[in-house]
Amino acid sequence: MGGRANVLLIGTADTKSPELLFLRDCILEAGGAAVFMDVGVLAGGAYAPEISNEEVAAAAGATLEGVKNSGDENSAMALMAEGAAIIAARLHAQGRIDGMLALGGTMGTDLALDVAAALPLGVPKCLVSTVAHSHLLPPERITPDLMTILWAGGLYGLNAICRSALAQAAGAVVGACRLARPPSGERPLVGMTSLGKSCLAYMETLLPALDRRGYEVAVFHTTGMGGRAFEALAAEGRFVAVMDFSLQELANHHAGSVVTAGPSRLEAAGKRGVPQIVAPGAVDMIDFPAWRPDEKASETRGFHAHNRLIASIAATADERRGVARLIASKLARAKGPTAYIMPLRGVEAWDRPGEPLHDAPALQAFIDEARACAAANIEFVELDAHINDAAFSEAALSIFDAWVSAGLVPKAERARA
Repeated sequence: MGGRANVLLIGTADTKSPELLFLRDCILEAGGAAVFMDVGVLAGGAYAPEISNEEVAAAAGATLEGVKNSGDENSAMALMAEGAAIIAARLHAQGRIDGMLALGGTMGTDLALDVAAALPLGVPKCLVSTVAHSHLLPPERITPDLMTILWAGGLYGLNAICRSALAQAAGAVVGACRLARPPSGERPLVGMTSLGKSCLAYMETLLPALDRRGYEVAVFHTTGMGGRAFEALAAEGRFVAVMDFSLQELANHHAGSVVTAGPSRLEAAGKRGVPQIVAPGAVDMIDFPAWRPDEKASETRGFHAHNRLIASIAATADERRGVARLIASKLARAKGPTAYIMPLRGVEAWDRPGEPLHDAPALQAFIDEARACAAANIEFVELDAHINDAAFSEAALSIFDAWVSAGLVPKAERARA
């Protein structure tokens, strides 16, 4: 920490040499060094790269001429993205780069997302893009620690506006490289999903309890990107176990909401064989942006506006049955120990009697369907309690402790007093 930062600078020399040279100078001014990788497919530019476009093409098993003749700009950039990702991963493994900074429009952004995904969590990644923060970016392709900034006013040529954005990006990535603290792994890590404690509150009990047992806990906010980060880290094997208790994103995706973590939610831990304790937290809600009119908001069913960003409606009985079947199908494919806790008295704070999303018949429809389609490979635990009751947390800890005793979850070396 605090040493010289070697930044992999990614862009197309044939079209963006002035901007890339400006970024290089900003990186140097901030105390870093740029390792430029040219991902253009045309002639070179004014900025001679450390890693040529020929090398990038070769890493993808092609020649630059072959890339140019691959069919169209989409196939060409896909090949360059493959090569760039391979080279970036190799450079980091060799200790030659500390982070990455990419510049591009839609083409460069598409490539940069693949490169970012090839680098481990904790390696600083920054993208200056004309489509930063756009709905064009699929949530499943955005790495958990990617920083993005809009390339405002900079599609063609340098000017005062785009210089400001480029300078900020250079400073951000150099500073991140110098101060980066990749996860240490000193304590075994448990991944947990939840929402704010006004909706789901079990983490208030579970975090200190797991901490006393010697485990570190990372809680992911399941409002789309949080679930994607959770899934990505589970797929990498970062967790010794998961407590996936907020499946709202899965229910949202099933209902067509934009507040989604993608179609693969609730799959990574199972595929990896990570021990998972699952509960259907907040599956009774369908979210939508509170600032955008939505046809479902005017329907005659429960409604709750959480804030000016996000609002929810109560899912119908049929929607909940569909979610129950979806959960069961995903858990049936799990390769590791799997327990599914079913809290019979409710799945989030606003579904209690008297609250705006209370719908006892619809909850019962979900429970009945979950019982009917529960897979034989999972431990299905019915609990006469609400998910926010102490009994739920106690049940989760009981399962976790039993798995630790059985050697299914690694035992923490040092329990805390």
